[in-house]
Amino acid sequence: MADAASLPFSRRISYATGHFLNDLCASMWFTYFLVYFHSVLGFTSFNSGVLLLVGQIADGICTPLVGYESDRRVGCLPYGRRKSWHLIGTLSVILSFPFIFNPCLGCKESTPQWVGLIYFIPFIIIFQFGWAATQISHLSLIPELAKNEHDKVELTAFRYAFTVMANIAVYAVAWLLLHFQVGQTNPEDSEHLGPQDITVFRALALIMVGLGALFSLVFHLGTKERPHSFQYLVESDDTEADPLPEQPKFSSPAKSLVRWNRWLLEPSFYQMALLYMCTRLIVNLSQTYIAVYLTYSLYLPKNYIATIPLVMYVSGFVSSFLMKPINKWIGRNLTYFMGLLFIAAFSAWVALDPKLGVAVYGAAVILGSGSATILVTSLSMTADLIGSQSHSAAFVYGAMSFTDKVANGLAVVIIQSMHPCHTEQCCPACNPFYHWVMVAVTGGVAIVAGLALSSIMIWPIKVRFCKISAPSIQDFSWTSDPALNSQENGPVNS
Repeated sequence: MADAASLPFSRRISYATGHFLNDLCASMWFTYFLVYFHSVLGFTSFNSGVLLLVGQIADGICTPLVGYESDRRVGCLPYGRRKSWHLIGTLSVILSFPFIFNPCLGCKESTPQWVGLIYFIPFIIIFQFGWAATQISHLSLIPELAKNEHDKVELTAFRYAFTVMANIAVYAVAWLLLHFQVGQTNPEDSEHLGPQDITVFRALALIMVGLGALFSLVFHLGTKERPHSFQYLVESDDTEADPLPEQPKFSSPAKSLVRWNRWLLEPSFYQMALLYMCTRLIVNLSQTYIAVYLTYSLYLPKNYIATIPLVMYVSGFVSSFLMKPINKWIGRNLTYFMGLLFIAAFSAWVALDPKLGVAVYGAAVILGSGSATILVTSLSMTADLIGSQSHSAAFVYGAMSFTDKVANGLAVVIIQSMHPCHTEQCCPACNPFYHWVMVAVTGGVAIVAGLALSSIMIWPIKVRFCKISAPSIQDFSWTSDPALNSQENGPVNS
């Protein structure tokens, strides 16, 4: 695979488009899921949280499994293993996501809510499996395309720039649909969310899936992955490995390889898992609760659930392009710390001013910039941890993602279970509740992230204990010889 520095600009752009569908769906999932099921469909706050938890657990389980299989299996047709899983994931998302933002087919007002829960769960699980397959296969291409840390930052920044553009697209279309919504006879309906907005979210989901499918096509046409290349390894301990075949010739000196299960012995693996989990908690939970915070704490009109997230992601978009020079100038750790300072500033502002008013736009800029900074930097730090071990990259990304998915789901259910209202409608107690939720999910988690960052500054990220040497066979294509095929899948993935 070519170096990221030698890749044409068009190839880098085509790679970045590969996560666009996921980003569009994730934006709707985290920003509008709770407010849609609670305020539009009328589910209780706890049941809405249960559905989100089911999705996060399904995603958390699927992510490491897909990562393991993506590292282990070869691709199909002319595709490599990463693009094959990407295609499977894309189709799963396209076929399931529209049903999530559409009312239960056949359900009526008198239908018990548990029927709706059973109806939505299968679609949520299929969607989360597809999302995980697409995410892990796409992330796993970064270490293979980029061979130095600054190129990794650039590819990650390109990827995040498209993530921000996806979010901008969601919020811009949501604003248009809410702004030009027709058929409102009651002026109250035009200001606050309710069942009359079902058509808005249905149309938004269909538009996003269609747009994302188009970008996925660009990725598959423009991104090239070798059908198969693999490495044999011989452990340096007492474990006996199968002999290497005689046919291939070594074209590079021996280098250190780490099996997927050996990552579990590395302290840096757990350092990064904690930091990445905290990063995702800040980004995802703030995105999840911003809509309900605007609606029930600040009592703003419903079009604000589109404009405020839009401001957040425009500021994030600008920040993403500054990541490479800032990382080069002050390093990964200080860049991440700078992002935490922005998050802390937002948390303090919200805590000290319960009624932000128009100042919420300024707070949104700070939150968006801080979220972009810590997210891009944490992904780059994860790529640093992987280094040259691209053969097990999917497992590492899958394990990191597992921590954040489960933690996000549990956090939402805990928060929803503490909700002061146990009916479909919110009471005045919702006002301070969501206000302090926004403070806790930003400032509170930022403190834990700061502790994780401190451990990394004391004990830098690197592979310390895995001592596995292996002669590398470069450009060894998949062969029709069953003996070689079985050997190829044996020693590395045992």
